[in-house]
Amino acid sequence: MDRLLTVLSLDRISFHELSMRSRVLLSQMPLFVTTVVLVAGIWVVHEPLRGDLRVQLALALTVVLTVLCVLVPWDRLPDGAFLAVPVLDFVPITLLREGTQSTVTGVGIMAALPVIWFIGSGRLPRASAPLGFLLTLAMVWIPLLVPPRPLSAELLTAPLLIPFMLLGIGLTVQVLSNSMERQNAELEAKDAELRRLLAVTARRERLLDTVLDTVDVGVLAIDEHGHDVLMNRHQHRIHDLSLPEGMSDGAEAELRVFADADGTPLPVDRRPALRAIRGESFSDVLIWAGEPPVQRVLSVSARVLRDEDGRTEGSVLSFNDVTELVTALQAKDDFVAGVSHELRTPLTSIRGYTELLAMDGRLPGHVRSGLEVIERNADQLLVLVEDLLRTAGPGLELQPVEADLVQVVQQSVAAAGVRATGAGVDLRVDAPSRLVLPCDPVRLGQVLDNLLSNAIKYSPDGGPVTVRVVPAGATVQVQVADRGMGMRPEDAENVFGRFFRSRNARMSAIPGLGLGLAVVREIVQRHGGTVRCDSAPGEGTVFTLTLPAAGPAGAEDGDRAERDGSPAVLEPDRAVVGQHQDLAALDGPVLGQQEVPAAPQREEP
Repeated sequence: MDRLLTVLSLDRISFHELSMRSRVLLSQMPLFVTTVVLVAGIWVVHEPLRGDLRVQLALALTVVLTVLCVLVPWDRLPDGAFLAVPVLDFVPITLLREGTQSTVTGVGIMAALPVIWFIGSGRLPRASAPLGFLLTLAMVWIPLLVPPRPLSAELLTAPLLIPFMLLGIGLTVQVLSNSMERQNAELEAKDAELRRLLAVTARRERLLDTVLDTVDVGVLAIDEHGHDVLMNRHQHRIHDLSLPEGMSDGAEAELRVFADADGTPLPVDRRPALRAIRGESFSDVLIWAGEPPVQRVLSVSARVLRDEDGRTEGSVLSFNDVTELVTALQAKDDFVAGVSHELRTPLTSIRGYTELLAMDGRLPGHVRSGLEVIERNADQLLVLVEDLLRTAGPGLELQPVEADLVQVVQQSVAAAGVRATGAGVDLRVDAPSRLVLPCDPVRLGQVLDNLLSNAIKYSPDGGPVTVRVVPAGATVQVQVADRGMGMRPEDAENVFGRFFRSRNARMSAIPGLGLGLAVVREIVQRHGGTVRCDSAPGEGTVFTLTLPAAGPAGAEDGDRAERDGSPAVLEPDRAVVGQHQDLAALDGPVLGQQEVPAAPQREEP
């Protein structure tokens, strides 16, 4: 019924969107049109029926009912009041059937129109078909009683085909209508849920766009074919920066991307987006985008996006602008290299003249001893200068030989003796008489000098400082223990970081740069060993070195960062991309400063 009415309304709007009056009128129109057409045909073809009162009354009643559909304010009446119209429609249908029964057949089938109206209204979901059957039965039986006539079973059963046929039609339409209503209810529920999900998705998309446009990092998402899926505002600026002059857009191969600051073009197959398309994941790959003076240095990372089955769906790349950081690192390297070169020149002269003075066989013993201390500390200071130079270049290099570790310990203790005496510190050595192992004695001496210098420096109230050498099977342990101010356990975990200074160190105003322990860790790791710090405030500090008894063979390659073949990668020990640290706020013991002992007082004759 709804479909028929929708057709009658030219399918421009939904039937349920019409007013109640319009819906009642459209529901009545099929019977009105059928009646008018039938009466017109009778008027033209069957001249004897023109004056039949029953036909005339049927047409008049149909017109009146149709007019009432227009005039009555159905929306103000109780719900379902409009069903009076299809009930009354059975009166003109009965008159037409009786008036044309001998001439026109099948007029009684018109009763299907009000029956379908009952069912389509939805007001009588279970009673509509039985009600239509009863009204149709009344339509065929009431005329048998007017005028009164003798009734028989044959007379009553002869017209029952029409009521039962309409009952079948009604039940069929009712089943179909109920099924359609359930489907419509399900579709409406799904439509409401879909609208809700679309609203949630739209909100999340707006939130994602806002977040991505807020962060100061370029973000690019691509599908498995390399097509751009998402690009935030910052990445748009990076993309525009990389375009050749005069171009408004370009493919990856056309972008001005370089492998270094010297303008070496980055091969197309090594560019971040193409590597991501191949399914590679990488971190902190440096590229130079654009050309001077607007060129920027970018740290690029990529992660592969996979579905629940593990298949690649694309990749997400981040482009972090590290131009200022790289510039600062380069300035730092240039500064360290320049200062170190300036320091190395006078140190070389000091060392040369001490060697010349030591060649004089007429020197008294205490003078020669003093020259040896000067020479040793000049060598140590020269090593520190070289270490500063290497912070801007490759890591520390070892020159391992068979050496007596105990002798190395005793030399460091002797060198620190004068300063320890001045600070009220009692230096002690607990070691076997001899312990030979492959190592770099100069580097290990530097380690011990740093640790002893720290132990003395952070023992302002004096006390013992003990150096222990303990063979432990395949390893050798060296401990430097003091009873000084100590530090918090959380500071002890970070004490080997560059420029790190503990809170106690800052509060006590003890000078230092925080490089010594970083050098200690690197030297020990180059030997294939480990270093640990155990400390507590007010209880002192213990540094434990664990060295392989077999020596540092192959150790230099063990801690080398694995490269992925990218043109440039920021190493964690060289730079921390995207992190801005206030170096003045870092804390931890400061090592790496070798004190030159005061020359012994010359005895007067």
